[in-house]
Amino acid sequence: MKALHKNLFSLMLIFLLASAATKSQSVSNFSKYVNTFIGTAPLTDPKILGYELPKGWRSWAGLTFPGSSLPNAMVQLSPITEYGSGAGYEYEDSVIYGFTHTNKGHWNLCNIPILPMSNPGSKFGSKFSHKNESSAPGFYQVYLEDYKINVSLTSTLRTGFHKYEFKNKTGREILFDMGKANSKVSTWNIEQEGSYAIKGFQGGENVYFYAIVNTQIAKIDKIDEGKPTGFAIAHLANGSVEPVELKIGLSFVSTENAKENLLKEIGNKSFETIRKNATQKWESILSSIQVKGGTEKQKVMLYSCLYRSFLWPALRSDVNGEFTDANRKVVKSNFRYYTEPSLWDTYRNKDILLGLISPDVTLDVIKSMKDVGDKKGFIPTFFHGDHGSSSIAGAYLRGIDNFDIKGTYQILLKNANTPGGARPYVEEYIAKGFISEPDIPDPKVETKASAGVSKTLEYSYDDYSVAQIAKKLGDTLNYRILMARSKNYKNMFDPSTRFMRGKLADGSWIKPFNPQFPYYEYMYREANAWQVSFFAPHDMKGLIELYGGPKGFESKLDSLFTVPWNPNYIARNVETMIGQYCHGNQPDHEAPFSYHFIGKPEKSQKILDNILNNLYGIGDNGLALCGMDDAGEMSSWYVFSALGLYPFSATDAEYILTVPLFDEVKWRTSTGKYITISKPGKGRAITNIKVNGKDLKGYFVSHDLFINGGKINILTK
Repeated sequence: MKALHKNLFSLMLIFLLASAATKSQSVSNFSKYVNTFIGTAPLTDPKILGYELPKGWRSWAGLTFPGSSLPNAMVQLSPITEYGSGAGYEYEDSVIYGFTHTNKGHWNLCNIPILPMSNPGSKFGSKFSHKNESSAPGFYQVYLEDYKINVSLTSTLRTGFHKYEFKNKTGREILFDMGKANSKVSTWNIEQEGSYAIKGFQGGENVYFYAIVNTQIAKIDKIDEGKPTGFAIAHLANGSVEPVELKIGLSFVSTENAKENLLKEIGNKSFETIRKNATQKWESILSSIQVKGGTEKQKVMLYSCLYRSFLWPALRSDVNGEFTDANRKVVKSNFRYYTEPSLWDTYRNKDILLGLISPDVTLDVIKSMKDVGDKKGFIPTFFHGDHGSSSIAGAYLRGIDNFDIKGTYQILLKNANTPGGARPYVEEYIAKGFISEPDIPDPKVETKASAGVSKTLEYSYDDYSVAQIAKKLGDTLNYRILMARSKNYKNMFDPSTRFMRGKLADGSWIKPFNPQFPYYEYMYREANAWQVSFFAPHDMKGLIELYGGPKGFESKLDSLFTVPWNPNYIARNVETMIGQYCHGNQPDHEAPFSYHFIGKPEKSQKILDNILNNLYGIGDNGLALCGMDDAGEMSSWYVFSALGLYPFSATDAEYILTVPLFDEVKWRTSTGKYITISKPGKGRAITNIKVNGKDLKGYFVSHDLFINGGKINILTK
């Protein structure tokens, strides 16, 4: 009997220990690796930049914000230290002017600045110290020294939650700096509603808000209402010893919707509850990828980059489904309406990463782009190229297809063929197979023209992208036409110089020609000839043939990474050089992987390792990035490359394999399956790749792994 009791006790003990172990494993804490300040510090080292910064310049590196946001939310609640700067917050600054509620890092937004104050003087703003500042996904805290106020911030999808701990219990005020934002404020208004609420509107981005304060509002003073010089101050009643809490809802439709957003998402919930919910939502995203091995810095960079990859595009529809459409009309839909992605940048990798981890968001982003197309006639393009075609095709071919693909495809065809729409110079492109430049003597970096080389190359890729949809839908005629046009990139290749080179309208090459000189939009878009001459991700075989085969291609590619950058060639954001290769901007981000196509992956790996280990998390505090994050593109590049698989041609449902930074990667897919990538050795040169136990021919794996799960074993020497 004793033996029986002993065995039962042992079994119960084993069960309890196993349950405890399971419970501890289920509570993840990946947020601890996220440093939201990475990307806020300036990049100043000329050895990295490639040149000495001119006097008064701040490099366009990073431009991230450290404040609170949920994944792809409407609200990004963050401190502002300088209006007109990329994201409003610059790490080297010492004064905070307010806390704004929208952000992206592109010199716009930063709407509805709010600042708690205590007996302020004539100037608004307070000194602060990084020693008394902290942050985490969904949370930000700072002590305002001049006002003796500890500020804590958290947020939901459409609301912000401020908590102010005043040392002084009298003279408490809240500034609504309504005339200010990073984008131009055309007008504004504000009014008190009862004893505890304030509502208003800021024109330009056209943002409405409704705020509730837990302390009685004695009065509101308005100065220059509606003007850029104007502001409002809410004076709080004296006497309370509890922290002041301000809950604010945003809407791009109305103050009524802003109020509804606030009541539905926060209501009577506490600050701690909202913060906990924010943490849990981020943990759901971050825990999709789990790694073993690697250094502490590599883990911090991985999860910080993964975090930044999910901040944009931003939600624009309210809890009731209403949004303001492309025609500035209020409409209602059964999907969540989002801003358009930063397509020139993010089609390369970030849009793919979003679809892999949050396919429901990607689906609604596509529906949002189609809604714009239905209203304006064209799918939005964002800045340059027509990469909505790649973003949509890539998602569709990866199985995100619960949308009107035929209707969307018809608009993409219109994008590809109709003059005066989404593709500038498309008429010449179709007629000649290239886009020409005017004959401009002595062009400068800032010379305005057509960026004809970049457009021709990118339209060729976009044609390929639309062709893949045509193929799947059985539209043989348009498939053949578009695939023929996808070879147009070859028309820009000059065999005498072995560069992609600009042409005049008559087809002759532009002279003189300096392949090292960078332009913003003459021949090239934010690049030089070196940086665009390896772009044909849809036809690398054809590109290699232009260079005379593998040896010629290898020789030219070697030179891309070894020909020294001329420090006298300065174009802001064409920065961070490895030879002529520029990692600080997007146009050549595929180039480091190109050695794989000639069977020399070890050469790619050396360059990738250099970038991963030396160009992210740099500077005195490890908080600088080598280029502008561009709504997460730079971060997504790191995530994919650090994990060992990259969407080389984002349209195609496959990934090129490289050596991960970590010994093991476990990726939980959106289907609930797992991809395990193992790298048992310490070497960095691939000798063999096994997928589900079988030797892989080549270096690409199919997207099927993200549907069915699987194991990748990368052997190295």
